[in-house]
Amino acid sequence: MSGLTAQPSLNAIVAALEGRERDTGLDVRRLHNLSAYWEAVRGYYAPFEGDMRATNADVYINEIPGGQYTNLRDQARGLGLGDRWEEIKRMYADVNRLFGDIIKVTPSSKVVGDMALFLVQNNFSAEDVIKRGDQLNFPESVVDMIRGNLGQPSGGFPPELERAILKGGEPIRVRPGELIPPVDFESKARQLENQVGHSVTKQDVISALLYPGVFEEFDRHRTIYGDTSLVPTPAFFYGMQPGDEITVEIEEGKTLLIKLFAVGDIESDGRRPLLFELNGQPRPVRIPDKSAPLASQVRPKADTSNPQEVGAPLSGKVVKFYVKEGDRVNREQPLVVIEAMKMQTNIKSPQEGIVEKIFVSMGESVEAGDLVLRLKSEG
Repeated sequence: MSGLTAQPSLNAIVAALEGRERDTGLDVRRLHNLSAYWEAVRGYYAPFEGDMRATNADVYINEIPGGQYTNLRDQARGLGLGDRWEEIKRMYADVNRLFGDIIKVTPSSKVVGDMALFLVQNNFSAEDVIKRGDQLNFPESVVDMIRGNLGQPSGGFPPELERAILKGGEPIRVRPGELIPPVDFESKARQLENQVGHSVTKQDVISALLYPGVFEEFDRHRTIYGDTSLVPTPAFFYGMQPGDEITVEIEEGKTLLIKLFAVGDIESDGRRPLLFELNGQPRPVRIPDKSAPLASQVRPKADTSNPQEVGAPLSGKVVKFYVKEGDRVNREQPLVVIEAMKMQTNIKSPQEGIVEKIFVSMGESVEAGDLVLRLKSEG
């Protein structure tokens, strides 16, 4: 799994040090057997790797950690910024300096990347963060880190950066964990069971506490499709072709023999019929086909000259509402959260008023500039 933006090959290091004072004592021939196995595994995951074909050392210029490099590039492409990759890398270095040259590990490295993408997408510079901070809706991950929820770097964040990002709000100055109240795990388990509608394990409870949004998505997937971790990797990632046959061990001593015979045409409801053979018995199924053409939806655009019309600052999916129609809101109050390529952005109210109308629903996709909601003045 080495090379490209990641660490050098262990086998190469072992071979280079063999017979010297720092000889590792590892058998390079036995390591080769492990390499052969992981080479096959890496082939399955090839579509998730970047298109880099040679080792890249520009980490010494932009300081993008190797593990984040390809993820950030995919985020850029997902936001329609693939052709501005070199600009994004330079912006990453600029943002890092703006933040005080912080230690970049997960998740701080992702926050730097989120800010770099935000600035490039909106054609801002790092200097604009300080100059125009009071006018900008920064990614929630950036606000969260500068507030101190990931901890504080030695010496703290630059004061002018805190003022710009937090818009006058006070950051925390203690270890974030000190502010988290104790958890009653049994009570949380009962609450979670009521929420998801089925029994949960201790692992589910811990997952929901640490990664609530990720757990909800995972649980929905598991509820709809079952435990897909049992499906062989090639079939899970790439699907089966007519004539393919796989085995799935659902529990010890119970194995399913699955063969795909035929794939039908897309039907009027967007579903596609498939014919399987399950342990020798025919099993027809109909599944939604995501490639089925859907009617495009054109949304009204927000009037940027009208502060009562609140638009989407970027393309993404609506993942959370803080308000409903009729609610009174204050200036800078969070209204809605939009997520794009794992980057969440809070849209905040530009003024005091009342939420007159909401134009989007939870889970819907929006384009940059789409009208999200309209405010009206009180009285």
